[in-house]
Amino acid sequence: MSQPSYLDFSSEEWAALRANTPLTLTESDVEKIRGINVHLDIDMVEHSFLPLSRLLNLYVLGSHQLASVTDTFLGTPPRPRPFILGVAGSVAVGKSTISRVLQELLARWPQHPRVELVTTDGFLYPNHVLEERGLMERKGFPESYDRRSLLDFVARSKAGEDHLEVPIYSHFAYDVLPGETRAISRPDILILEGLNVLQAGETGAFVSDHFDFSIFVDAAPESVREWYIQRFVTLRDTAFAQPDAYFHRYAELSDEEAVAVAAEIWARINEVNLMENILPTRERAILILNKAPDHSIERVRLRR
Repeated sequence: MSQPSYLDFSSEEWAALRANTPLTLTESDVEKIRGINVHLDIDMVEHSFLPLSRLLNLYVLGSHQLASVTDTFLGTPPRPRPFILGVAGSVAVGKSTISRVLQELLARWPQHPRVELVTTDGFLYPNHVLEERGLMERKGFPESYDRRSLLDFVARSKAGEDHLEVPIYSHFAYDVLPGETRAISRPDILILEGLNVLQAGETGAFVSDHFDFSIFVDAAPESVREWYIQRFVTLRDTAFAQPDAYFHRYAELSDEEAVAVAAEIWARINEVNLMENILPTRERAILILNKAPDHSIERVRLRR
């Protein structure tokens, strides 16, 4: 199968495509969005994410026009359906931060103020199921997700169902919270963010079959490894320090020990998942954001 063809933009070329799109976020907004150890500032939003916001807005408008044409042809009443955006990439690559930036920017366009962000973490099997199946060391790998439930959620979202419930995942507890859900009620735009959103399902169906647009957040593996280690060390001093945290056992590690443990976990689990399952899906994305070691967007590839 031939590889898709992409238009390639430098950071300067991409920034110019902002055109006259207004900057609607403030420094305070950006501070709230920024993830752990992820560099993000107002200039990065202006030069990298405003052009993307403009592109996505055009896609949303085009999608709505196409749906209206189809409804007219079929003689059916127009039924609003959400525009679904998938965001994929490795652990620690910064896709959650990018998803939050896009949520804030897209919600400020007048045509689609209701933008929901859902992560695939809630569709992980609970820890007790993973333990029963011997998959705790494979958490984040495709087989650790309830892919049928994830596919069902996305398909029903795309069909425009009024009220859906998604499970809630706690990174503090490192588990799906039993009985706790979040309501999603027909947003204008649904952003689905996760490691596995561009991967095939158990039946050969793809979650991404229901996407209107997809983004892969890419970076050199050595950069992602360094970001993962930095984040682990930061969490050791923050979330892990709380007595009830799942990873509290790492709270007393020295800097040297923390770096060694994080590097070992990365090599044993996350790097394997990246190379075997995540990177092979990169060319399924419509747009690829390539990040430099400082988290800035240095290159953008847009499928023709």
